[in-house]
Amino acid sequence: MNVLAGSAPAVRVVEGSDPNAIPFDQLLADQAPVILKGVASGWPLVQAGLQSADAAMDLLQRFDAGRPVVTFTGAPEIAGRFFYDETVTGLNFRSRREPLGALLDAMRPQIGSADAPSFYVGSTDLDEYLPGFRAENDLRLDHPMFARHLASIWIGNRTTATCHYDMSHNLAVCAVGRRRFTLFPPDQIANLYPGPLEPTPGGQVVSMVDFAAPDFTRHPGFREAMAVAQVAELEAGDLLFYPAMWWHHVEALAPFNVLVNYWWNTSPAWLDTPQLTLLHALLSLRDRPAPEKAAWKALFDYYVFGEADRAAAHLPPAARGALDPIDAVQARRLRAQLLHRLNR
Repeated sequence: MNVLAGSAPAVRVVEGSDPNAIPFDQLLADQAPVILKGVASGWPLVQAGLQSADAAMDLLQRFDAGRPVVTFTGAPEIAGRFFYDETVTGLNFRSRREPLGALLDAMRPQIGSADAPSFYVGSTDLDEYLPGFRAENDLRLDHPMFARHLASIWIGNRTTATCHYDMSHNLAVCAVGRRRFTLFPPDQIANLYPGPLEPTPGGQVVSMVDFAAPDFTRHPGFREAMAVAQVAELEAGDLLFYPAMWWHHVEALAPFNVLVNYWWNTSPAWLDTPQLTLLHALLSLRDRPAPEKAAWKALFDYYVFGEADRAAAHLPPAARGALDPIDAVQARRLRAQLLHRLNR
């Protein structure tokens, strides 16, 4: 049991939202998690899941393209928490590629069993692996900000996605079962004790804190994180929005659970991921003497984290180069310069 369940403040709930008129601009402007209650309640998958797990599985298999998906399976002893082994150099589950139908067939007889293995299909592209699904089960995403977005599906029994962050904004639809999200603002990173950069259980850095039994001797700062946590309890048909870079711990609470989510970013497509910048900063900055790091911090504040037009404001337009807003051409030029210098 998550120690924050029932004690942390609940995420704000909005009732009666029109599924065809979700206020996306307002969600982004508020930069805070919010639940839109029942927005997806009309989806055939949601209705099938309310009938039974078998009905939901049958609906999913109707759209299965037969392509192998990445599946995770863990022993009953992990209790659904896909995490590290005791050495923190390996993982406590196995992964493989297999048809979705094979995993669903393995799950069916185990539904409701107290000692069932942990079954999990992580983020899987809907259009590629379940073509046609979105024609019947989808959000209306006709806002310009969704010109580039990824729709994916998550399937499993009682599983836990350990607390992590994503670099994109997220609309998460609890399509079958129940989900609990425990969310933290980005500034809580130190109090969540991130694990290794690699390997990771699901491709992203995760918190080393066991939310079911926190070790406050090893992770004392987690108490501070608990003080600002928000909890979202989702029923089938509910939608949760949370902004990019918010940490979230996700528990699937029913014997069979399906989540559909939509990731998107409002940044131009030609911008590189900041995760690469972080890795390069580890290589180039972290181990320098403190006075040098302080000087570089001032430079980054001036060129990167301050007002975007500040560094170029006093220069004539022809001299601004990369200090002007980055476009596709300038992005290619900068990338070429970086590749040349990294490969020296």
